[in-house]
Amino acid sequence: MKAIIFNGALERRSSSTSNLLSRYIKSGLENFGIENHIFDLADSGIPLFDCTLTRIPNGVQVMNNLFREADIHFWLAPLYHGSIPGVMKNCLDWLEVSAKKNNPYLTDKTVGLVCWADGVQAMQGINTMDAIAKSLRAWPLPYSVPISKKELFDPNISGEISQTYKDRLNLLINLATTKIITAIPAINQ
Repeated sequence: MKAIIFNGALERRSSSTSNLLSRYIKSGLENFGIENHIFDLADSGIPLFDCTLTRIPNGVQVMNNLFREADIHFWLAPLYHGSIPGVMKNCLDWLEVSAKKNNPYLTDKTVGLVCWADGVQAMQGINTMDAIAKSLRAWPLPYSVPISKKELFDPNISGEISQTYKDRLNLLINLATTKIITAIPAINQ
């Protein structure tokens, strides 16, 4: 089994929210012995989507191979003005180059969704990613992690994800890797 963690933000700082979440999920997957790769948009070299090109850009070919080889996807995105970042959607649009292949796009891949926002609107990003995943023939998990950024980190330990969100991310990882919900943490909202 292979997994890909799709970091849909253009953040290069190692202490950024997207990088901390990516590393947390990576560690959780490694605990299950699952081969995984973090795909960072900031380092991908993905150009603007152009279906008229006669030659597929190298970054697009690499991305398509990684995404199509992975059995499990974890898509992480900040909420920007009511949706996911445009560069993330642009990257996913490049899966169109697989349209004529056997099992095109992300056919039968499992996708876990994570979105964070400064307020309580992160579910808007989850809904957007859910619609995109379904249109790419993937199966979004019936559990996702919308994050209120002000509650994401432990107030006593800088850069440490709060136990509440560790529990939620662990449940997402468990569900993606085993398809079994073993426990649902209490959500205090």
